[in-house]
Amino acid sequence: MFIHSNLIDRMKLPFRKDRELYASLRDILGFYPHHIRHYKLALQHKSTSHPGQGHRTDHNERLEFLGDAVLESIVSDILYHRYTDRREGFLTNTRSKLVQRDTLNRLAREMGLERLIHSNSRANAHNSYMGGNAFEALIGAIYLDRGYDACMAFVRDRILGQVINIDKMAAQEVNFKSKLLEWAQKNRLQLEFRLVEEQRENQAPVFVTRVVIEGLDGETGKGYSKKESHQHAAKATLRSIKGDKTLKMAILEARNNRLAAAAPPEKDSAEAE
Repeated sequence: MFIHSNLIDRMKLPFRKDRELYASLRDILGFYPHHIRHYKLALQHKSTSHPGQGHRTDHNERLEFLGDAVLESIVSDILYHRYTDRREGFLTNTRSKLVQRDTLNRLAREMGLERLIHSNSRANAHNSYMGGNAFEALIGAIYLDRGYDACMAFVRDRILGQVINIDKMAAQEVNFKSKLLEWAQKNRLQLEFRLVEEQRENQAPVFVTRVVIEGLDGETGKGYSKKESHQHAAKATLRSIKGDKTLKMAILEARNNRLAAAAPPEKDSAEAE
């Protein structure tokens, strides 16, 4: 739907670029923003921040954090009421497909959100998750601007009603390896799939792979191809990380220790003078 020019005039927007942003957001959201500042922030990538700003949060990472939580809650709600006879495992897998970074990137691209993001050209060329991150930040902006019910209506009616075929996606196989790689990248973790054994069953080769994160052993997976063994190992490891807070904390602690050891030593005050 297109925004009428006389309605824009009555809104008394001070700048032409704000008029254009309102019109673009109206087409994406299906409603007019109440507080445009939330949406401007959602579209501001951290690459546009200037050095020396300290802890100023003039980019969308905090909104991305908020939107990620709201989106997961909404998708869980929708799936719970849509698939009343399906078990927890099906609901979890389907939610993973809907909120994974590849899906959110596609949404940002197809809805025209990508072209509204403010970033420097170098970051845009090297950040394949920028669109998906901005989509999560957009959900955060809607939540702050209009509340949970508006977020629910947007996801249910605009996203799952028009862009994504939820039943088709639910039937697709989850790429557990991609999901684990995404989680590792987002948390700056070192991850590898290590082939630990090659067996033979009924004259066919069988591969056993172990996931290793920050030098810590994850789970193993077995398959008739290395790709299949990676998928099974990734699935088992994701389950362990979700169910075992001790393992997750050990991984994050190992990461922090690695990053601290790699950081340059600080000069003491005497040397500095």
